Amino acid sequence: MRNEEEEVLIHCLYFTASRFARNITKLAEQYLDAGDLAPSYFYMLMVIHFNPEITQKELCHKLSIAPSTSTRFIDKLEKKQLVSKRMSGKQTFISLTEEGEEVYRQFRVSIKDLFDDYSQTLGKEFSLDLSRMLHEASNKLEKEE
Repeated sequence: MRNEEEEVLIHCLYFTASRFARNITKLAEQYLDAGDLAPSYFYMLMVIHFNPEITQKELCHKLSIAPSTSTRFIDKLEKKQLVSKRMSGKQTFISLTEEGEEVYRQFRVSIKDLFDDYSQTLGKEFSLDLSRMLHEASNKLEKEE
């Protein structure tokens, strides 16, 4: 039987989402290990892969990140020669380098392995449903801002 403390924690979306984020981050770091690149960098590479010559503004929108965060990420990826920047007026266009494309290909394999791992524990359909629901919830909360 659950006590009042457990009930409050279980029904607190902030607590459960934070706890889940910590757990999934630990797991992702096992599969998406590229030295000093956190897993979130790989998602930036993926968006750039699917949107060559993407503007920094579009990248921020697609990843729901602040411009200052994207600048820091892009600078680090550029220093590692995974992306290239091209300026045109006030716009910055970002593309993957050949090395960036190779890292992206490795990422796709790793992300599948990550999914296989957590879906063995959570179940494939539950994993897909959970991801979809979290995505939809995030979209709704962002529209409220």
